[in-house]
Amino acid sequence: MSKPENPSEPFKRAVSVAVRSLAAEPEMEVSFSSEPPSLKGLKARLPSPARNLSAHDVALVRGTGDAYALRKAYHDEKVNSQFRPQSPDGAAIFEAAEQARVEAIGSLAMKGVAANLATGLESRMLGRGLGKAKQREEAPIAEVLGLMVRERLTGQKPPKSLAGAVELWRPFIEEKAGTDLAKLEGALRDQKAFARLTRTMLNHLSMGDQSDSDPSDAEAEGENPEGENQDGEDQDAQQEGESAATESAAEAEDGDEVESEQAAENSDELADSTDPEDGAKPNRHESPFAHADDWGYKVFTTEFDEEIGASDLCEAEELARLRSFLDQQLSAMQGVVSRLANKLQRLLMAQQNRHWEYDLEEGMLDASRLTRIVIDPMYPLSFKREKDTTFRDTCVTLLLDNSGSMRGRPIMVAAMCADILGRTLERVGVKTEILGFTTRAWKGGQAREKWLAAGKPPQPGRLNDLRHIVYKAADEPWRRAKRNLGLMMREGLLKENIDGEALTWAHNRIIARPEQRKILMVISDGAPVDDSTLSVNAGNYLEAHLRRVIEEIETRSSVELTAIGIGHDVTRYYKKAVTIVDAEQLGGAMTEQLIELFAEDAPIGRRKRRAA
Repeated sequence: MSKPENPSEPFKRAVSVAVRSLAAEPEMEVSFSSEPPSLKGLKARLPSPARNLSAHDVALVRGTGDAYALRKAYHDEKVNSQFRPQSPDGAAIFEAAEQARVEAIGSLAMKGVAANLATGLESRMLGRGLGKAKQREEAPIAEVLGLMVRERLTGQKPPKSLAGAVELWRPFIEEKAGTDLAKLEGALRDQKAFARLTRTMLNHLSMGDQSDSDPSDAEAEGENPEGENQDGEDQDAQQEGESAATESAAEAEDGDEVESEQAAENSDELADSTDPEDGAKPNRHESPFAHADDWGYKVFTTEFDEEIGASDLCEAEELARLRSFLDQQLSAMQGVVSRLANKLQRLLMAQQNRHWEYDLEEGMLDASRLTRIVIDPMYPLSFKREKDTTFRDTCVTLLLDNSGSMRGRPIMVAAMCADILGRTLERVGVKTEILGFTTRAWKGGQAREKWLAAGKPPQPGRLNDLRHIVYKAADEPWRRAKRNLGLMMREGLLKENIDGEALTWAHNRIIARPEQRKILMVISDGAPVDDSTLSVNAGNYLEAHLRRVIEEIETRSSVELTAIGIGHDVTRYYKKAVTIVDAEQLGGAMTEQLIELFAEDAPIGRRKRRAA
């Protein structure tokens, strides 16, 4: 006798067909999982519906699928990348408006799709706490403006649960950009025209880029990235080759030999309509909050900077040898760190586990309560229901100082701890990115040579060649990336450290992720030091920039920033930080910091029990 089919299977098949049809992509692959929803290329992952197929679950799954299908059908990522602003606030609003546009097209054409999208939208916004906002600081303007754009395009008022958050910002937005909002409806099906209007709206909200020029005009004129140096956008143009979201023509002009595979994956993630705000931050080296000159921080040239994968810095045979050496060291100290890693794993798995609600009037019959019926036949039957515990999907970035002062035991311990935590976090479904930062040369490198050839202009700003290393990308499986960590053992890799720009780079990468929660952990053993830069600028030049970047992230970004200093007091820079004396303490410090952060996100009841 065959096993009866799960009641949700016919529903899944129907949704899959509907998504492919709406997206006009017969080859689109639709899957259902308890993992976070995502859209990558022709692969859409939707929430897995419960067996009882409640009306809310049905609408949520359909809404997510419809949003992905409409994004696929009416969104051009190349156009989006061409017009997307560089500032994070502007980029977040731009992405939210674009997502509202593609969903409005489907909502206006099909009432059923409109209802599904509304349910999915409300669920996403409530999951991020927008329904509880009592003041503007608690309601990100990008999410609110996305709701207002949707209202103008479709005539649908924001859900009642979100109306309070919208009204906090409505007077300000209507005053500054009410005229722009009214014009968006006329460009609904023209993505380029819509993008231009959105850029105009951002300028009126004082959240656009410094330059008001049309990005398409700049591309048509074939501007030289070097020539933009004086307009405060030199870092953006020089790093065009490092972002897969930019056009291939810009990559050819730059000629930088960079690792682009991960940038392409991040570009795919930008298409994830589940979280338009998170997917809005561009993956660039420049400051995510303001142009460098606005902070009194300049870069002489970015021509020789590089973002590169660890495997491209070392031959495969040498990398395997270095990894083997790291494995030998791991076997000696794995005990204490592994115990802490197991503790972290138990905490995270506990948050993801389902739990049962008992003594209900309907649901599944609770067999454990049947003895009461035997004793007293008049006692009512008791039912139970399985319920998912709320768990926000999370991405963690480990940013490791690869400066010369880390040589020896500190860098070895850092590599081992990154190895253990990377494996542990992947095991429980937390995306992990491992990055490193140093310079390509001692005492300035090619940047300093160019400065000398230019006649030593005064106050050149940062005067060295950056090297930002991707050891493990967030979407890269651990089995593929584990060998890369051996690169830290390579002689000659560790040079100088320019922490402010490295922190900006890591922040820009993680802010572009679709996950709801983002944690950035910095491991360093000292203040930023670059002899070439400090010899021609103020003595606190790099430190002042680092402080400004930290302040902006801690006060204006959704990224949770934490730091660990090895023999160096980082608490004078970071609000959430710990200092250790010995590198051997690093594993415990890293794990305890993560445990503390994740414990804060645990359900209230569990926190109380743990505290007791």
